[in-house]
Amino acid sequence: MLDTSPLTAAVERFADRLRAAPQSRLQRGAAAEALELARELAVRAQRLEAAPSGAQGAQGAAEAFEARVMPDAGIFVVGDQVAVAGLDLAEALAALRDGDAAGGDGAKAPSELLDEAVALVERAEVRAMR
Repeated sequence: MLDTSPLTAAVERFADRLRAAPQSRLQRGAAAEALELARELAVRAQRLEAAPSGAQGAQGAAEAFEARVMPDAGIFVVGDQVAVAGLDLAEALAALRDGDAAGGDGAKAPSELLDEAVALVERAEVRAMR
């Protein structure tokens, strides 16, 4: 089982910072950056959850996949949206079996997807909180 604690730690840290951020910072772009991140994390989680096991059928599932878009619920809830989407992705990654290939092209290992997600969260946090 993949240890997703680096992702959950990064997501929780960013979500806590968003929840504590003043309204002015959220309005200056932090909320928009966070919503964009939450939407991306949600799409990644949905893609993993929708993919069938094994390489066969993954191509057709990737072509038929249509993600549900996380709504814009306002600047004061983006911290919770980041937390929910990030934790959903962590659960989807943890559910992958060792040796499973995942991702849009079916070629990425779960650990590689985890590393990408952590980097995505960290970059979004830097952009939002500068």
